[in-house]
Amino acid sequence: MRKILVGLTLLCALSGIGAYGQTPPPKAGPGSPPPPTAAPAPKPATRDELYQTVARLDTEMFAAFNAHDVSKLMAYFADNVEFYHDKGGLSNFAQTQEGFARLFAQSPDITRTLVPGTLEVYPVKDYGAMHIATQRFCHVENGRNDCGNSKFVMVWQQQAGSWKITRVVSYDH
Repeated sequence: MRKILVGLTLLCALSGIGAYGQTPPPKAGPGSPPPPTAAPAPKPATRDELYQTVARLDTEMFAAFNAHDVSKLMAYFADNVEFYHDKGGLSNFAQTQEGFARLFAQSPDITRTLVPGTLEVYPVKDYGAMHIATQRFCHVENGRNDCGNSKFVMVWQQQAGSWKITRVVSYDH
């Protein structure tokens, strides 16, 4: 996550956008009122419409995952998806589809749940939303429940009322 934040900061610096997209205020002279304080950093959307939309998409998409329905699951991904996985590397749409099919064949009881209280949703201007959370995968191995958490960032694009995932970063496995 630190690398993502550094990258976003660098991108803003290179594009000439200030911390809040503003130019610095003029210097105050004697007797001038103190300059206004900077607005606080934007907070994640909480219970607004965008949050509810992304929460619903997360629930629907992972219902398809838990049902091991590769076709329905892949309907949530854009044809040009880039899926970055800290252990598996970068994959495109076809490779992601093959990876899910292989995972379901190797672990027919694997399930995914969203860790409660971890969902964050941020708008992406003129594009869609960022979906950040921690997820928990479980399956039975050697007769015992084997579970592990990982983190992810998904970038959703909204086009003509449809939402598709264009980028996934899955890490901390």
